[in-house]
Amino acid sequence: MRSTTHTESHLIQRIGWLRAAVLGANDGIVSTASLIVGVAAAAPAQSDIALAGVAGLVAGAMSMAAGEYVSVSSQSDTENADLERERRELLEQPEFEREELARIYVERGLDATLARTVAEALMAKDALGAHARDELGITEITSARPITAALASAACFAIGAAMPLAMVFVAPLSLIVPVVAGASLLFLALLGAVGAAAGGAGIWRPTLRVTFWGAFAMALTAGIGKLFGTVL
Repeated sequence: MRSTTHTESHLIQRIGWLRAAVLGANDGIVSTASLIVGVAAAAPAQSDIALAGVAGLVAGAMSMAAGEYVSVSSQSDTENADLERERRELLEQPEFEREELARIYVERGLDATLARTVAEALMAKDALGAHARDELGITEITSARPITAALASAACFAIGAAMPLAMVFVAPLSLIVPVVAGASLLFLALLGAVGAAAGGAGIWRPTLRVTFWGAFAMALTAGIGKLFGTVL
């Protein structure tokens, strides 16, 4: 008989980096474009607009990195605390933990005898891993990685922010607002489509969603910039 190897690549495996990448790039485009449009609407010099954009890029990237690191570290601390508690319980009450694991499998559809057999086999190989996966829901895919999340968010924010910022240097002063706004909406639409495709979802709804909120943010900041620029 011919032997064949069946391999699968599931989209859920991308959820960690995809979330950080889309969030970072989207935030970079929206916040930096909104800042540039708001400042430009107040009619300052082109150098002032560029400086505001660069400051927004650097500050936003650092903020994203710090925020992502802190939030994911909190998740990691919780996971580690649960794993440590489970490790102690496995040492102190192995029989109870085996029955607990077996009950989980019974609830998933196995009969009691088979559930106990499966629980015994899995605990003999890796007791903590079995309980982490089936009792706590902690897997290799979902486990927290603070440094990776922070770096990914900062890098993607900077890349996203660089797109509208680049428009400041190529557009004439009188056209900065429409050029930055139009290009940013195009970038957002492209990001929504790419993120949806990478995640295996439909393209149109995510694309329209990110484009709408980006347009709303830029319109709001442009209005505020125009108001304060007129008053001042």
